[in-house]
Amino acid sequence: MNRRHFFMSSAVALAGAHTVRSSPNDTVRVACVGVRGQGQNHIRAYSKMQGVEIAAICDVDESVLQQRLGDAEKLTGKRPAAFTDLRKLLEDKEIDAISIATPNHWHALQTIWGCQAGKDVYVEKPCAYNIFEARQIMAAAQKYNRMVQHGTNARSSPTMQEAVQHVRAGLLGDVYMSRGLCYKWRNTIGHTPAEPVPPGVHYDLWLGPAPEHAFTRNRFHYNFHWFWDYGNGDIGNQGVHQMDAARWLLGVKYPNKVSATGGHFMFDDDQETPNTMVATFEFNEAGRKQMLVFEVRHWITNSEADILTVADKMSGPAAGTHASVGNIVYGSKGYLSTANGYETFLGKEQEPGPKSKDEEIGNNWANFIKAVRTRKHSDLNAPLEEAVPSVYLIHLANISYRLGRTLHFNPETLTCQDDHEANAMFSRQQYRAPFVVPETV
Repeated sequence: MNRRHFFMSSAVALAGAHTVRSSPNDTVRVACVGVRGQGQNHIRAYSKMQGVEIAAICDVDESVLQQRLGDAEKLTGKRPAAFTDLRKLLEDKEIDAISIATPNHWHALQTIWGCQAGKDVYVEKPCAYNIFEARQIMAAAQKYNRMVQHGTNARSSPTMQEAVQHVRAGLLGDVYMSRGLCYKWRNTIGHTPAEPVPPGVHYDLWLGPAPEHAFTRNRFHYNFHWFWDYGNGDIGNQGVHQMDAARWLLGVKYPNKVSATGGHFMFDDDQETPNTMVATFEFNEAGRKQMLVFEVRHWITNSEADILTVADKMSGPAAGTHASVGNIVYGSKGYLSTANGYETFLGKEQEPGPKSKDEEIGNNWANFIKAVRTRKHSDLNAPLEEAVPSVYLIHLANISYRLGRTLHFNPETLTCQDDHEANAMFSRQQYRAPFVVPETV
């Protein structure tokens, strides 16, 4: 790979950095990158928007790529261009934005490449595989003046926005604690042996920045989440949504203390990340102490504060997904829970207070396209300024868990105090050339 492919041309980056669409009616040409799982939702979302064209689709698995090209053609009447290598796609100056739903370990480098090539970027959660990468994507978005939206969809939910407004307006009084619940039914992944790379899979491109490893089914596609080389466990998978909401409801940025314990229980399989974890974060902003508690459970669980999935609420946990995923925030006057909408319970008697009539999910992709058109960073509902602090919490929790001790974090320097071992875990020890995340700051 030559230097032009890696850093892209400075001319393209500089030209793209100042691009402003001439009219709100201009067609925005989007490329969807990584389309096996969540990427399907990206395709469906953009296909429904007027003035938006799915210009290209990129995936390293050719069987998935061909299927999604067909899906997009059925939805839009036009077959997008096909790519297996994002670097080739980014050479197309007519593409305005890329929408990334690849595995976690690719998010930052692909976002940076997109910014350098003058493209706006929608990047799935978590926006960065580690803390170093979170800093670099923030710097790249600022340096190249790009619109970068994070895939924490609740930020575009009118219902969630209303819940936050209630908390800010003092409905709950003095808010002292927020909780994120990630209780999902996760079965064992078993053991899978090393085997030849399947035909049509560009495995070197799939590995990207990660260390070389023999191909196994468990390390590929969705199960990558459970391996430290590529994923961040369920706290960085499903949990990133609830972590972001927990921090948003509490109204804080960075903690001063982090402690996490847990383990991989019940199953003897290939999974490396914990399937059960409790992480606590202490905040002390402007002399006000607050606490955030995050819990991951992987199997049978009770419901808390009536937090259940829609299917479970309709038919009972036995008929649903056994999931209890949402948030609870506590104050001196009551508490508020969010899952499929929000509910409040006030006073010592926990009398019902304001609640949402229906869940309004909103459209994070539509919000992104709005910002692409207006070039106003303030139009983004899920900008990196909000994404990065939430992603820090995920990574700090995992570092605390892996080291087996409490971290004392400095919100000013964004480092762990007197803890070289913890700070060393902010980044990979080595990136696999040539897929090296550049140091922008």
